[in-house]
Amino acid sequence: MSSGRGQFERILAFRLARSGLAARGAGSLAEAAAPPASDFSRDAALLALAARCDGVTRGGFDDAADRGDLVLAHVIRGAIHAVAPDDFALLGRALIATDDEELGAQMGRQVQRLAASSGLAPTDALAEVAAATTGALVRGRALSKIELHEELRGQVRAELMPWCKGCGSHHVAPMLWRYGGVQAGVRLDSQRRYLLGKPGRAPAAAGAVRTYLRFYAPGTAADFAEWAGLAKPHAKRLWMDVEADLEEVSVGKRNGWVLRADAPELDSPPEAAGIRLIPPGDPYLQRPNRSLLAPDPELRKRLFRPVASPGAVLKDGRLVGLWRVKAKGRKAEIAVEKLGRIARRDLEGEAERVADLRGASAALLVVD
Repeated sequence: MSSGRGQFERILAFRLARSGLAARGAGSLAEAAAPPASDFSRDAALLALAARCDGVTRGGFDDAADRGDLVLAHVIRGAIHAVAPDDFALLGRALIATDDEELGAQMGRQVQRLAASSGLAPTDALAEVAAATTGALVRGRALSKIELHEELRGQVRAELMPWCKGCGSHHVAPMLWRYGGVQAGVRLDSQRRYLLGKPGRAPAAAGAVRTYLRFYAPGTAADFAEWAGLAKPHAKRLWMDVEADLEEVSVGKRNGWVLRADAPELDSPPEAAGIRLIPPGDPYLQRPNRSLLAPDPELRKRLFRPVASPGAVLKDGRLVGLWRVKAKGRKAEIAVEKLGRIARRDLEGEAERVADLRGASAALLVVD
């Protein structure tokens, strides 16, 4: 990698630009969702896409989700993300393992235990739940999560439905019903109801390696396995399918790989400009970037909490603050903790954007 900006600074700048945050230049919600955006917490995907695309409104986001122009679905790691329609099958069905051991590892220990105790192979357990999910949603039905679970209770064997203390009922094990939905091609509408989508035929899963490297290069097969939630042997096979298109680069004391076509941009990434308030779970805040974005371990613990993480304030691509939002009557109080130099006036426009997207009448900006 060339001289100039430091190596790790260039890597972060490359990933920032590739994630769509160097400039708010995405032309559509689908384009803004090219880096899959987690929707685990309230409004996370909406805020992430609005940081990448001008003119985003809650109504427009909801309409796009209802039409399927933007897909909200359980995909990578069985978690809800906003993705471009063209990536629905690639980041969903295509990544489901077909080997029982690898599929068990992908869905987790609870599913492995249930499959073993029921005498079912993980692939058979998944097929049963996927078929039941499809049956519950045929003829255009749209069901809430509670309604979907009720339908599955009548079609899935009891051995796959452990007791859920939180719900106070038996239902299909969480990762099993999520991946069952992935297999069935389920998406969510703006009311978070489940319905059958149109992911199409699953493409070659190695394309997901390219997706990962497009946004998080340089990387390794192990990095990809963690990001995609795959067993390491499964991830390694997919990685090997694209090895001919990769270029090796040094990253500190280790080596990583980048798509050969992306190497020039990694060597000389574009400069970033502007202020962004990006939400917890934003694509740029995912694990590959965390140690680079917050090298100090104490700061990293505060920014990336197991629950209730703050968002990040970026100025010209640099981390300059943490932010949180809470309702104050009809207004949204947006509290910013400064980590670097940033003026209150620089934050006001972004604070108003966040408040408007959350349906608040105005923003109450508090800067510490």
